[in-house]
Amino acid sequence: MARAGVRVLRRQREEVYIDYSMIFIILFLLAFGLVMIYSTSTYWANLKVGGDSSYYFRHQFGAVLGGIAAMMFMSYFPYGLLRKLSFPLYATSVVLLFLTPIIGIKLNGAKRWIKIPGIGLTIQPAEIAKIAVIVFMASIILKLQKLLLTPKGYGVAVGFPAFLALLIRACTKNLSSAIIVMAIAIVMLFVATPGYKRYVVAALSVLGFAIVLVLIIVNAGKGGGGFRSERVLAWLDPQAHASGKGFQTLQALYAIGSGGTFGKGLGESMQKMGFIPEAQNDMIFSIICEELGLFGAIAVMLMFLLLIWRLMIIANNAPDMFGALLVIGVMAHIAIQVVLNIAVVTNTIPNTGITLPFISYGGSAVITQLAELGVALNVGRNIGR
Repeated sequence: MARAGVRVLRRQREEVYIDYSMIFIILFLLAFGLVMIYSTSTYWANLKVGGDSSYYFRHQFGAVLGGIAAMMFMSYFPYGLLRKLSFPLYATSVVLLFLTPIIGIKLNGAKRWIKIPGIGLTIQPAEIAKIAVIVFMASIILKLQKLLLTPKGYGVAVGFPAFLALLIRACTKNLSSAIIVMAIAIVMLFVATPGYKRYVVAALSVLGFAIVLVLIIVNAGKGGGGFRSERVLAWLDPQAHASGKGFQTLQALYAIGSGGTFGKGLGESMQKMGFIPEAQNDMIFSIICEELGLFGAIAVMLMFLLLIWRLMIIANNAPDMFGALLVIGVMAHIAIQVVLNIAVVTNTIPNTGITLPFISYGGSAVITQLAELGVALNVGRNIGR
């Protein structure tokens, strides 16, 4: 009887919490993303990649498999060790960003990728920086703790991600990734520190600065010179800049409008026929709206909301503060990127290069995002231990 009781206790201890609903959501988004990439990219691939209509699909499928492997590995890797690896990961990210302008390769007019010798794979250091800032901020928040309530301690905590964001902007010319890295850090600090006054003041200050900047650009007529100025003007009036920076946004809006309630049908998009160049990237949400309509767009957004909700549940029940902060960082990353991508496609904010997680084409992005979710699943497995 005693031995039987010990066996029952051992079985109870070995039981782990596995969030099957979150796994289903992840797999659904990945499968849906592959379908949409194939549907969206076949025409463009035929034109640009020697008639290989499945080029983008095959490359993304390989990245998805690699990402699933990374997710499985990270779901069993002792996440407590990440605290010890936080600074090496941060330093590695800094080194890769410094190397990008030196040894990086140029794709689509931007030098943002590094090719790994021997295997022919490319990595995007800005994507690695996103997971690095999550791990590093979780570690430094625990290290500073009460010092975060002081201006000096808070300044130190903000300084590290700010430096990383500045490097991304300077070395890769990728403003959107720099904004995302900084936003992830701010969300994590917001959750970890009491008092909302500083965040309200900061948000109002940023909003005020943005309004003043837009007014200056508008008054300058032609934007006062510069790529960013042209994008702001195109955002305010895409029709007036239809032959320039407003072209992509205008075509995306045509796609959204023509989709109606239930869409034209999968594979029936007209805007992907060269009107939206490389629509499988940042503008894939507009093709979803065109082919699957408002119904499909809402369904995708609901799946992302469910994913964020499941991450919130894991964070609220995490066995320790470090695990909770890691999941909050992952949740912030996905939520910020989804909101910004949809805002860009619908012309709510000026056009900038932000992909839709798990759905847009991009190997480095999907691998790092799935690795982050592996960390979240890992924290979930330790609930109740």
